[in-house]
Amino acid sequence: MEPVDSATAGVRQTDANASQKPTRRPVAVDAADPRFPWQERPAGETGVVWRHRGNPVIGRNPMPEVQGIYNSAVVPFGDGYAGVFRTEKHTRFPLLHAGWSEDGLDWQIEPQPIRFTNRTPDPSEYAYDPRVVRIEDCYYLTWCGGHNGPTISMARTTDFRSFEQMDNAFLPFNRNGVLFPRKIGGKYFMLSRPSDNGHTPFGDIYVSQSPDLVHWGKHELVMRKGGDTVGQWWQRTKIGAGPIPIETPEGWLMIYHGVIDTCNGFVYSMGAAILDLEQPWRVLYRTNQHLLTPEAGYETTGHVPNVVFPCAALHDAPTGRLAIYYGAADTCTCLSYAYVNDLIDFTKNHSAVF
Repeated sequence: MEPVDSATAGVRQTDANASQKPTRRPVAVDAADPRFPWQERPAGETGVVWRHRGNPVIGRNPMPEVQGIYNSAVVPFGDGYAGVFRTEKHTRFPLLHAGWSEDGLDWQIEPQPIRFTNRTPDPSEYAYDPRVVRIEDCYYLTWCGGHNGPTISMARTTDFRSFEQMDNAFLPFNRNGVLFPRKIGGKYFMLSRPSDNGHTPFGDIYVSQSPDLVHWGKHELVMRKGGDTVGQWWQRTKIGAGPIPIETPEGWLMIYHGVIDTCNGFVYSMGAAILDLEQPWRVLYRTNQHLLTPEAGYETTGHVPNVVFPCAALHDAPTGRLAIYYGAADTCTCLSYAYVNDLIDFTKNHSAVF
């Protein structure tokens, strides 16, 4: 099937009544990493994505004076995992803390926030909603930062103990900066959502290119918010890229959040899209319904009710298992699971590109 450019006005929609039961599952189970955080789909669960039974994996008070830890980033590191976590103390001022885990479930969070070796700390600079990706031999951190922001701030590290801050990627205002895990055509690529200083009224996803992670340009529209014309509302207010895109033979699997503005406030849900491998601004498939929406108590009740905000994913390639970390109700950190092949099948069979 030929790719569809989401910047066009055309809409392609597949059969929303197709079976939701997963159709494919990896067979290399004997190659499973025992450290990988995972629970099999519960009996009777028909969703393509299912929740960790012990959610939240990091509660709202993981260390003294912290009253929320959420919308955080996790990557494989050494013999386990490392992460960068958004925390809020009693000031409600968001800062980033590094953390480590052997199994992706039990986390040791550094009590002091991340400080950058090349900058003097500025108490007025906030930092929230990080993403982390390994590109070659370096780990790159992106987040919404208050250094001339809000916009996409960047840093790099090799050990998650020493961080060097880089130049901001874009002018204010911008959010949800997500780097691709490798160069495409010799260029670095980053997803983002141009924004404003509040709940933006124009929340569409773009992708930008850079030769050096400093100079960014050739900004291309990836996909718009909306859904009214194709009979869906869950992503009508705004959308934003979530975890680092996952490379598959079908294309880049991009998990994202979609937001609806209801009479009782915003509701954040999880969706997925498949982007062309060589032209990631071309959307091949896009879920015409959410994959996970606030239903559990820890998602519907918290500092900001009704939020499922995915921003990290671990992929166990030999088995196809996927562990998706998400912030719940802007309060705690949760985990959900899927099989990559099942998620791709679902996205292709329940797709509307607009």
